[in-house]
Amino acid sequence: MSEQKISFIKGGQGDIAVHDWSHERPRFLALLVHGYGEHLGRYQYVARTLEAQGARVFGPDHLGHGLSQGERVLIEDYDAVVDDVRRVVEHFQQLHPGVPLVVIGHSMGGMIATRYTQRYREGIRALVLSGPLIGERTLISDLLDLPAIPNEPLDPATLSRDPSVGEAYQADPLVWHGPFKRPTLRAMQQILAKINAGPGFGALPTLWIHGDDDRLVLMAESQTAIDRLKGSDFEAMVNPGGRHESFNETNKDQILKRVTDFIERVIG
Repeated sequence: MSEQKISFIKGGQGDIAVHDWSHERPRFLALLVHGYGEHLGRYQYVARTLEAQGARVFGPDHLGHGLSQGERVLIEDYDAVVDDVRRVVEHFQQLHPGVPLVVIGHSMGGMIATRYTQRYREGIRALVLSGPLIGERTLISDLLDLPAIPNEPLDPATLSRDPSVGEAYQADPLVWHGPFKRPTLRAMQQILAKINAGPGFGALPTLWIHGDDDRLVLMAESQTAIDRLKGSDFEAMVNPGGRHESFNETNKDQILKRVTDFIERVIG
């Protein structure tokens, strides 16, 4: 296994940290797109699983997240975040021209990955969405409509049935433990509207994974967008009893096996 490296690129509004699990001759490139309030350092197990399949795994900490610059969790334009992701992808595609790209997004990262796909679908070989924050309306983006945004920390029990996941999340200094910020919620509503109005996935092979006990991003909410966007090559995996972070669930090996099998079918 290669050593994970962290470097920085100039993003649209500051330096963006880029995580890289290097591979000299990768079979495919795997872009990981993390969720709200977290960072890509939480995806070590996913990255190592994909690396064992022959991938060069990489991805940014988004603006205001993790090791990247910016006010914490403040995002005023999600298309600008997609622009940052694009800068990162172009760097690795220049290093490995012609190598297929697989995009894997979780939660808010699923929203960003969906928008990235709408804008740059021709350069993607496969898409994986885990508990994506998409839909006609979502409980999270609807917080903007409240007179006061609740200042309540996330319940770590909603992440996974494995209590150690929530304990590590609470103790992680790079995780945001405060409330949502109004401009971020406004930007979420704006990008969700663009996604709902935008093009579908067409023939792009897509795998959607969702825990049916996800209380943060409701499966029924994501389903409304998935039904509109999915194309001719679509797979779904509903994880019975699964909570929000499918890749950190008690059956994560089963879930990641589904992901690697899907990728193998697509890239051959």
